[in-house]
Amino acid sequence: MNKCLKILLTLDIKEGFLQSFIQHHARTYDLEGMAQLMGQDKLKIVVCGEKEQVDSFIDILHKESTNAGIADIEIEPYIKDKDYRGVFRVIE
Repeated sequence: MNKCLKILLTLDIKEGFLQSFIQHHARTYDLEGMAQLMGQDKLKIVVCGEKEQVDSFIDILHKESTNAGIADIEIEPYIKDKDYRGVFRVIE
């Protein structure tokens, strides 16, 4: 069963964080979607994939939130409106 979520993070964005942490884990869990900076301290992530894989991605965000400088995590269901073609992209 597939699942899509929109995740909004408030964080202190460090150099290389998007590629080394977010994109790395999204690819590890075989997720598709995108991560996009929405300002100095806001990051919007859309992830879609198998329910268990999406849940594992959320778990790693929660587990590593302190180390990654994440101050707040907002998660809500998302209706897929784009075809991400099986790829997770970072938009800076």
